Amino acid sequence: MGEAERGEAAPRQTVTYFCAREHRSVVPFSTEAQVPESWDCPKCGLPASLDSDNPPPAPKIEPYKTHLAYVKERRSDKEAEDILDEALELLRTRRKAGEIIF
Repeated sequence: MGEAERGEAAPRQTVTYFCAREHRSVVPFSTEAQVPESWDCPKCGLPASLDSDNPPPAPKIEPYKTHLAYVKERRSDKEAEDILDEALELLRTRRKAGEIIF
């Protein structure tokens, strides 16, 4: 299936993007399309821009945080102790009432 069956191809322009690892990515766009300011580099995945002299820096990757780390950011040790005491008291009350059997 060639151009005869599909009709003529839309007019295209090529745009070159540059990443921080000095990769060049040439991407074809329609001449009617709005060209994005940034593009993910297909070689390394870093963001790339149109400016070869000032490519965007690699994004800062934060280390994985556990659920406990997020909780500690939101609660002080005193608040955590109060919540734990409240939950234990509720559990003891429910055990005495026979709602929970262990």
